[in-house]
Amino acid sequence: MNPIYKDISHINLGTIAQIALSAGNEILTIYNQNNFNVELKSDRSPLTLADKQSHCKIITQLQKHYKNIPILSEEGANIPYSERKGWDMFWLIDPLDGTKEFIKRNGEFTVNIALIQNQVPVLGVIYAPVLDTLYAAKVGLGSFKIEKCRQLQLNNDKDIMERGVILPQVNNEDIIKVVASRSHMSSETENFIEVLKKKHPRVEMKSSGSSLKLCLVAEGVCDYYPRFAPTMEWDTAAGHAVVEQAGGKIYTVDTREQLTYNKECLLNPWFTAKNGNKKLGTSI
Repeated sequence: MNPIYKDISHINLGTIAQIALSAGNEILTIYNQNNFNVELKSDRSPLTLADKQSHCKIITQLQKHYKNIPILSEEGANIPYSERKGWDMFWLIDPLDGTKEFIKRNGEFTVNIALIQNQVPVLGVIYAPVLDTLYAAKVGLGSFKIEKCRQLQLNNDKDIMERGVILPQVNNEDIIKVVASRSHMSSETENFIEVLKKKHPRVEMKSSGSSLKLCLVAEGVCDYYPRFAPTMEWDTAAGHAVVEQAGGKIYTVDTREQLTYNKECLLNPWFTAKNGNKKLGTSI
């Protein structure tokens, strides 16, 4: 095991997955109603009742099971750096990733829960309630996908391993597939794709919302996810764990170093995620 990791065998991946499923059910109840009670936060990004309800559900359950591990959530991100800089382990959550997709009712939103240890994501769970699909990963265990899981009881690591498909799945296609944001396409992303086309005879692009883009990379369905637009740490942490435990990588555009977490500024730099299924370079 990498020496930066402490033993996290006491952290039950099944329990965290079950918390994500419960939060997803809270979100679906509101999603199936006509009024989302949309507000605007100070940065003009939308906030719904579903964000709030999911946040409360996750916080309550995490504190119940792991009361000594601090929590940083998008909906509670005002904890000063002077306090959190001493955290060597903490939960990083996005109760509803893809609020714009939620409001558009396209189903491409997720619940994200990650465990960060020494600035590295060592566990990640992503649940897409409308798709009823769960992604779960843990250092030393691997990365898994479980479909049709809403009614499941996931009690431990073994349940995840037995019910899940291990990632990445085999992909022998001679096509380079790039996934990009449905809501944040940029000229830099278009340039990235053009460079790929000069190096590979067949390049295809797919659009997706929320952290599902990282999940597609982890699966091997897509080879690259270039992100040349703002993201926050809670947007990427759970997906980062799922990608890395599936053999993939996420590296910054400027330094080619791994994304890190619990920075003084919680804004991520631009980055690229690539899967572990093919021999893909990092020179793009």
